Amino acid sequence: MNNFNPLTHLDSAAHLEVMAKMHKDAGDRQFAVTGNFANEFHRRLIVWINDFHRTLDEDHEVGGQLASFGRVVEFHFTGISYWDPSLISFIGKLEDGSPVELVQHVSQINILLLKKKRLNPEEPKRPIGFAAWPEYEQFAKED
Repeated sequence: MNNFNPLTHLDSAAHLEVMAKMHKDAGDRQFAVTGNFANEFHRRLIVWINDFHRTLDEDHEVGGQLASFGRVVEFHFTGISYWDPSLISFIGKLEDGSPVELVQHVSQINILLLKKKRLNPEEPKRPIGFAAWPEYEQFAKED
């Protein structure tokens, strides 16, 4: 077995210089948009959730159901966020209006979309995660 590490054969100054360059190169890299990164899961989830939301009448909005806590938790979606490379956050409100946020690894995502009676029917129905439908439509076209 060959465990040759070229860095161990450099003097201290050269070693620090190589390590600094490796660190800078790693920091300069951008996360690629791939099917396995949270940013791509986020994009797909936003589209699926809003497509479902848009099919509902004015008295209803999209909700989610999670069954991974030993009990069923239903909530009203207000947003979704992500942190690359692998975390997705579902943001919403429970029936009593209290806020909830679930952070999950992309490999654990499992959510049932539901038709829920709107919490605030007096406010205009808007897409989840956006101020207005034109803003969402621009986002959806950028695929």
